[in-house]
Amino acid sequence: MRALLAALALGALGGTAEAACRQALALGLDVSGSVDAREYRLQMDGLAAAFDDPKVRQALLIMPGTPVHLLVYEWSGPEDPTVVLPWTAVTGPQVLNGIIGELRSVQRRNATPGTALGLAMREGLGHLDQRTECWKRTLDLSGDGKSNLGPRPVDIKREIEPTGITINALVIGADAPSLGDIRQAEISGLSAYFQANVIVGSDSFVETALGFEDYANAMARKLERELETLILGDIPRVSHPRLPGQ
Repeated sequence: MRALLAALALGALGGTAEAACRQALALGLDVSGSVDAREYRLQMDGLAAAFDDPKVRQALLIMPGTPVHLLVYEWSGPEDPTVVLPWTAVTGPQVLNGIIGELRSVQRRNATPGTALGLAMREGLGHLDQRTECWKRTLDLSGDGKSNLGPRPVDIKREIEPTGITINALVIGADAPSLGDIRQAEISGLSAYFQANVIVGSDSFVETALGFEDYANAMARKLERELETLILGDIPRVSHPRLPGQ
């Protein structure tokens, strides 16, 4: 499937990689011990569903000559980051459909139970450093808990701030309906943690999902907001040298 995605992307670019890249979007998914098998499937299928959302599809495909490049990786403990979708230029509907199919076919790998959020941030930075030609570089981190392993996220945040990379977050709250209003308090506290320690950039934000059941809807909202912001406000302007006498 990955070879097919690469072939489709190159074919849509006329056999070259010369087309401009308007946004590099790396998505890091939390697969730590707090995420069980059901929640893992809801997260992966939810991301696929978000890419298939009509508004997100339109935003991804609206400028085929300057495509968005997507990469998806999983994270948990220090040894566990795994790329499940390598960098792929979304140059047309066929490529996007291939990405959606790839995500729906991914099977869970063994992972350590720790939540190394700071290392997940650094992992995303490494991937985005491979796409310096893109007009904008964005890291999306999904998570359902605070870091408990590895470097402090706030320290990695300080490392990333000078790079111009944006980090947004999707915070996932508890599923259990029996918790009632406690869910709102819990997700508010987790959102504040990600706000202070993780997200980077003047237009960065935290999206929330009330449980993994809400993951697809929350991810679609976040993707739509990110892609719309880029289309409306971040297209680079070319400056021309002044001629003598002007």
